[in-house]
Amino acid sequence: MRKKIDASELARDSRFERRSAMERVGDVRNFNTETRRMDTEAIDLEERARRQMHGIFVGEIQALEGAGRTAFDFGTDEVPFELKLDMARQCWDEARHCEIAVILNEHMGCEIGEHTEYTTLFEAACHDDPVFRLCGVNRALEGLAIDVFSNMRDLGEDMADPVMYFCEDWMLADEVTHVKMGSRWLREVTEDDPERRTAALEFQKIVDRVFSLGGQRGETPESAIKLARQFREMAGFTTDEIDEIADIAAEEAERLAEMREAAGV
Repeated sequence: MRKKIDASELARDSRFERRSAMERVGDVRNFNTETRRMDTEAIDLEERARRQMHGIFVGEIQALEGAGRTAFDFGTDEVPFELKLDMARQCWDEARHCEIAVILNEHMGCEIGEHTEYTTLFEAACHDDPVFRLCGVNRALEGLAIDVFSNMRDLGEDMADPVMYFCEDWMLADEVTHVKMGSRWLREVTEDDPERRTAALEFQKIVDRVFSLGGQRGETPESAIKLARQFREMAGFTTDEIDEIADIAAEEAERLAEMREAAGV
């Protein structure tokens, strides 16, 4: 098996429409396509939940693929063997999440491939430095998963859907563990290399900005996805780190509003 494959080489069948991270940024800022489709005021609660559930499904596939790559791509001369074991354990979790997500998509009336798959998560999982992978995936994107699963769990309650509520609550617990693993290994691997740690954390901020979802993730009343502070704290995020993520989301929301205004949208 080859190491460090490109996202374009991921195995998918004809149901999937795949787009890259850069294409995603363009779509989110295209006022006539993705941005309007992401406007939560324009779609009902169930449709919003279906869109998010499909996004969770493809995200879980890529999280499985990314954790597997990290376990395989680096030798024990590059990362501790226990880190590789944690990545293998995460693969098992993500495989289970994929199965749950398939069932939930069917339960909610959403077909596989109904919405676009963006490969941003896998691309973050392919950095040459394993520490950057931990920050980009386990801390940034699994942190986002904490927010998404917490919100989806609440949606399940609002929709009086105990199946969704139970499944999202179950997966949320795993995501907290995945973030904690990333934080642990970030500290241990870079204990004697503060510059590498700082650079990896800057990469995490880039990923957090890309996944601010045009400002839809945050703590304002308009935020479609609320930051799950309690669960992020359980996963090892500091108050300052959570505040910074909220600030990034607010900046992106303001930027998008300005762009919409300039375009007359």
